[in-house]
Amino acid sequence: MASAFARVTAFVRTAAAALALLLAVALAAGPAMAQDPGPANRLFVQAMQLLRQADNTYDVAEESRLLKDADKLFNEIVTKYPDSPLAVQLVTNQFVGDFDFYEFRSRIRAMVCNEPLGSLCFLHRIGEMLPPVETPIAAARWDWLSLAVAYQQIGDTGRAKEIVAPFVSAVRRGGINDSAGQDLFVGRALALMGQTQLALDITRQIADCSTRIYNLADIAKAAAWRGDNGLATALADEAKAYATARGCSWELGLVSQALLRAGKEAQARTLFLNTVETQFSKFKETKGDCCPPELAVAAADMGDANLALNLLRTVQDENPWTIPAVLGRLARRGETVAALSYAEQVPDIDTRGEAFAELVEAAQKRGDPAGANDTLRRLNKLVDEAAGRRPGLLAQKAKAEKVFYNDDRWRRSFQLAINAAEKSSNFVRRDIGAPLLAALVRIETGLPMLD
Repeated sequence: MASAFARVTAFVRTAAAALALLLAVALAAGPAMAQDPGPANRLFVQAMQLLRQADNTYDVAEESRLLKDADKLFNEIVTKYPDSPLAVQLVTNQFVGDFDFYEFRSRIRAMVCNEPLGSLCFLHRIGEMLPPVETPIAAARWDWLSLAVAYQQIGDTGRAKEIVAPFVSAVRRGGINDSAGQDLFVGRALALMGQTQLALDITRQIADCSTRIYNLADIAKAAAWRGDNGLATALADEAKAYATARGCSWELGLVSQALLRAGKEAQARTLFLNTVETQFSKFKETKGDCCPPELAVAAADMGDANLALNLLRTVQDENPWTIPAVLGRLARRGETVAALSYAEQVPDIDTRGEAFAELVEAAQKRGDPAGANDTLRRLNKLVDEAAGRRPGLLAQKAKAEKVFYNDDRWRRSFQLAINAAEKSSNFVRRDIGAPLLAALVRIETGLPMLD
């Protein structure tokens, strides 16, 4: 795997060669083709003067204005004088003298943190912590795709498209695969970004049962969130037809959830119970692992508390994400005592905190502020005991505060979560990006990232 420095060096060599070739062609063609560099140079000098003024002011608003004006001039160089050497240097992020255009663009993006408690600042800081994407792209990184979804949901659609576009291109080239050669996550992210047709185009090329059904179910879920019940129903039926034709097994649990969301409760329950019976029969025959974790979540959706908790006990060690998913669903159906009792026994602090946050939301939705307050108190006790050292726990506190108070006091807790993440080890920073983004999207939209 090439180092970041090697990749940058190779990129600069390529860009320099391209620049040399462009200049050679221009000189060979004579004055008719070569673009006069004068106008581009004048714009560049004006931009550099604005940058010096920005560096010498203590007024944040004035600095922002000057930087934005300089950025407009750089963009003008690229759009009006694309054949100029300066334009080539800028679009390929080359140094111009000692001026680093890539660093300047990073400075422009960081301006969102002039409002340090704003969601765009939160996104910028989380993005700075994410491990860089290796090029060429060979894996669908859920952390970066989550960042694209978050930008889309919070309102910066340009930045969202900029992040997700290389992943879409890689899928089209067949460059993003798991061991079975299937795309992972890209179609699901596109569904959350409202790019339904593109998500379906990618999904319908997937032959693997699990990935195809997951994608179809999640695209249907996103459609239901947008109020497009017709599409949600059509995709649930498509998932069922595909699973039946291909002899898919446990994936029918996902299909049953999709049918339930589409309002086909009778079909959903019949399909789910048949799937569970088949899985238990296989378990008795093979003496292997009991059941896929998705069936525990489906059981909670169906309202079968005993089955959901029994399945959860068998899958939670390998799939801790199932704990808050199952307990939150049960609590929303009124199984509060069982859900809270189970959550109190969860050994992992971060997972227990996420379960508590789900129970706070469930209590609020049931019109039980006393229950929500009690669970929030339990969550705050975990946060206090951790002494600010668990960024994921702080993010769950922020999520619960948004639901409970319905004002902006969650922003301070979320800022503390990012502060804690930035102070953490490289190992923690590597893994915390996607959970922070999921919490922020939940806070801003009221809807979760996909399980």
